[in-house]
Amino acid sequence: MVFAHDTAASLRAAVALVNAAEPPVTLTTVAELEAFLVEHRFTGRHDGTPQELAEVRALQPRLRELLLADRDTAAGLVNDLLAEARAVPRLVRHSPVDWHVHAVPDDAPLATRILVETAVAMIDVVREDEHDRLATCDDESCDGVVLDLTRNRSRRYCSATCTNRNAQIAHRARRTSRPPARR
Repeated sequence: MVFAHDTAASLRAAVALVNAAEPPVTLTTVAELEAFLVEHRFTGRHDGTPQELAEVRALQPRLRELLLADRDTAAGLVNDLLAEARAVPRLVRHSPVDWHVHAVPDDAPLATRILVETAVAMIDVVREDEHDRLATCDDESCDGVVLDLTRNRSRRYCSATCTNRNAQIAHRARRTSRPPARR
């Protein structure tokens, strides 16, 4: 594994949140936010209000900037975000996850926890110089963020939709460039 489980989980959640702003736009209802929190195993305070949803959605541009920043810029952004939230990292353990880092209280607003967890995860990205694991989707019609946690660094698309679309395009191009089959 490239990163510790909590780092990988935070990066996956941040990428999913950023990509929810891409067509087809998702995370537009409180129910979708609740599903997102379950999928990404968020613990702690969750108000389940439209205001909380708006605060979480407002993070999308900040998270996108952080995830796609070059190494030096990301380091500065991480420091600024952690200072802004007055983050104090501590080790915690709760089911189903073993020891991992939280940097704000569990009763902090959800948007603050998401932002800080992403910033803490980005510490590992910066320290390990693994920024090439975060990129924009290779699909020309998509601006989604790709998180590549594969061993061989082969992930190029942000979703199965983009992967399949480009595989079909490549397949059609190969078929039209082949000479006709002999009978």
